Amino acid sequence: MGIRLTNAVTKLDHIAGTKTAPIQLLEYGDYQCSSCGDSYWVVKKVLQGMGDGLCFVFRNFPLTDMHPDAFGAAMAAEAAAFQNKFWGMYDLLYQNQANLKGDELFVYAKEIGLDMDQFEQDIQSQKLISLIENQIEDGLESGVSGTPAFYINGEKYDGDWDGDELIRYLRTVE
Repeated sequence: MGIRLTNAVTKLDHIAGTKTAPIQLLEYGDYQCSSCGDSYWVVKKVLQGMGDGLCFVFRNFPLTDMHPDAFGAAMAAEAAAFQNKFWGMYDLLYQNQANLKGDELFVYAKEIGLDMDQFEQDIQSQKLISLIENQIEDGLESGVSGTPAFYINGEKYDGDWDGDELIRYLRTVE
């Protein structure tokens, strides 16, 4: 048996697709990581191709030593989540990876229709800092050493994920 997630998915996680799907794909990602940017498009394709058969979960794992804007981007995504707009912010962050500075994050917040006063408060919240730090710690305990890191039904997936490889593999899990 390979490396497994130490913390199961809960209602506090960001979930796309069907929660009760037979296959759960979890990603630890970094909004400024170019490989995560590539995997973003792969995951979109996998979600579309797998339909109701897939539950996708995203957790933050900003690699701040290499990506100085990644933690702020994760804060923006989590602040958007407080207003039920996580996935809208997630999309904008990955689609605009080269522009993740503070001012741009506020532009994205406005673009997805967030209450800007609330966003400004939340993006500085110690609660969000702790939440992201806990996701990083969970990732480290689960064997994450870089991003993107994928887990399929709780087990770390170290195979190829680009092109059609991930969806091809997921179809063998069904």
